[in-house]
Amino acid sequence: MNEYTLPIIFGITIGTLTRIYMLRTDYRQYPTYLHGKIIHTALGFIAAGLGSVAIPSILNEEFTAITFLTLAASQFREVRNMERNTLTELDSYEMVPRGKTYIEGIAIAFESRNYLVIFTSLVSVLGYLLFNIWVGLIFAVIALIISRVLMSGGKIGDIVDVEYIKPRFDGAGLYVDNIYIMNIGLPQRQEEVLKYGMGFILKPKNFNARSTIANLGQRQAILHDVSTALGVYRDSGTPALVPLAKRDLNDGRVGVFVLPQEKNIAKALKIIGAVPTLENAIRMPTERNASEERSQT
Repeated sequence: MNEYTLPIIFGITIGTLTRIYMLRTDYRQYPTYLHGKIIHTALGFIAAGLGSVAIPSILNEEFTAITFLTLAASQFREVRNMERNTLTELDSYEMVPRGKTYIEGIAIAFESRNYLVIFTSLVSVLGYLLFNIWVGLIFAVIALIISRVLMSGGKIGDIVDVEYIKPRFDGAGLYVDNIYIMNIGLPQRQEEVLKYGMGFILKPKNFNARSTIANLGQRQAILHDVSTALGVYRDSGTPALVPLAKRDLNDGRVGVFVLPQEKNIAKALKIIGAVPTLENAIRMPTERNASEERSQT
């Protein structure tokens, strides 16, 4: 054992525990299967090892060892591809699919968390070598807090106000408030919709939010999360019972119609508010207008 053995072991341990911490299973139920967790834990161990050896390599002036970090970047991009391909294959069997935008967001998150592991391990080893193990632990806690902030992202509840509205029929047209959802002509289906259906209105807080919730992928993510948490009253071959989200073209509000197995309004409002704001769906037209004004002046 040399002077770097214990710091490297310390960094690998901290990094691996960080990856396990970030590999939580929530109401979206992913990942749950054992082998998926083993794969991501193993990749986290590798990422922790890469981050742990970076500082000792620099101190020994072995700068070629840093090139392994570039190799890691290419390997972790494969993690994104793996998650994207897996979820895309599974999505065709979901009653309410996630949608490609949501899948891409999940895939990016799995890739980026390995980089957060490298950062945590690197900072922990740096604190250990420059000071002592206790300072290394303090650095590790700070890095873990930063990683938690970076992995959290925004939520729909931050950009919209959510209100429950009971669905209604006007002839064969199904409405949530004044937003038309779809046409259901069969009286039996109308009775099921009124019995099990729930409607929600998403009111954007600003113009940027209005553009964000207009994204079809963001709306599909809302439908998927609500249906995952509360269940869905439908089976294959029942298009009249498909949850939908439609937009009011005048003011940008979005009407959400779902048919949950558990009709719990308070829980549904909480779930919709907790749906992540997808990075690929975020639009900021006001920022563009502001930059154009500055360029003209």
